[in-house]
Amino acid sequence: MLRLTRSLLAAFALAACTLNFASADDWPQWRGPTRDGVWKESGLLESFPAEGLKPRWRQPIGSGYCGPTMADGRVFVTDRLVEPKQVERVHCFDFATGEKLWSHTYDCPYVGIGYQAGPRASVTIDSGRAYALGAMGNLHCFDAASGRILWQRDLNTDYSIIDDRRMPIWGIAASPLAYQDLIILHLGGADACIVALDAQSGKERWRALDDRASYASPILVEQDGKDVVVCWTGDSLSGLNPLTGETYWSIAFPPIKMPIGVATPILSDDRIFVTSFYDGALLAQLSPNATEAKQVWHKRGRSERDTDGLHSIISTPIFLGDYIYGVDSYGELRCLKADTGERIWEDLTATPKSRWSTIHFVQNGDRTWMFNERGELIIARLSPKGFDEISRTQIIAPTEEQLRQRGGVCWSHPAFAGRHIIARNDEEIVCTSLEAK
Repeated sequence: MLRLTRSLLAAFALAACTLNFASADDWPQWRGPTRDGVWKESGLLESFPAEGLKPRWRQPIGSGYCGPTMADGRVFVTDRLVEPKQVERVHCFDFATGEKLWSHTYDCPYVGIGYQAGPRASVTIDSGRAYALGAMGNLHCFDAASGRILWQRDLNTDYSIIDDRRMPIWGIAASPLAYQDLIILHLGGADACIVALDAQSGKERWRALDDRASYASPILVEQDGKDVVVCWTGDSLSGLNPLTGETYWSIAFPPIKMPIGVATPILSDDRIFVTSFYDGALLAQLSPNATEAKQVWHKRGRSERDTDGLHSIISTPIFLGDYIYGVDSYGELRCLKADTGERIWEDLTATPKSRWSTIHFVQNGDRTWMFNERGELIIARLSPKGFDEISRTQIIAPTEEQLRQRGGVCWSHPAFAGRHIIARNDEEIVCTSLEAK
């Protein structure tokens, strides 16, 4: 009877755990469910314990910039190996246990890519399919549960990205955007900077813009009652019809040196904000009654060190009310007034002051969760009054493949799902509970 009771208790515990994970919110694409860095789960820690947090599980992986994603109890991430030959890999892990469910490896020599640590784009999961885009343009569509390849494309060859010298210097980086029965990609091909493929077959449905590529992932917004794909390319900020590729509006934003837009465009009401390392920040206004847009302001500093507004590189800022918060070119956490770009305050404690120093921002209620490049997770409140740090803890160690300077970095955006953070560096992926005890 005692043995049966223990077995029943174990079964009930497993069922409860399974139910908890099954009901958890997903993080199925770059920057979360709606690609806006908003995390809606409740029941989270108010502050971190003094002894820190212990991961629920950890698994070894190779190097890469790709941020993890999670959907339907499965975690996805990509990486790269160079010995005995150059390959990219796509991995799928069980969210509850960390068990590797499947993995796919394919040959992928890097040609003309700087910062070669590995793939950049997060895996997008939609309708039971996982779309993985590599740094050289290898696109795979998998059955998300089994890892079976449904279709694949060599987009570098198909769109002559290298032959036409249009490959971004850091490789293809923008994460695929799922829309209805389409997968929308930011590639940079000639007359095909933005391409939409049929989600089930991989066949091209439309192509748009003759711009150079940047690294920024497209986002979906609603304007004048219509869905609009906002794409920040190497030459413009443009709004497209997601079904046809028709250009609704376009604002020229040519770079002074090179296409270097990495941060995702962010939206608040009818305002869109973009920022880059050399070119500074631009705010655009969307018309509420037509598919039109106009530039409101553009602020660029005198140099990468002498800046007034916001010159972000990897970090996507956060738009809260009438203020924008982000990381400037050398790690300065700043608050800008949205309507003018005026700097309200600056803080130097959230991340070390270094060139391209990074924080990834996720908003949960009135709290901002900030993952910095040292692998630290910070709970904070951001307001025009300043940076109010509530708690900080180490989640994962910085490693050196992504940047062989300053003791390494953690540049990959973590996933926040099921009241957990899923973070990776160049050696491992870890899943750590953030649930209140």
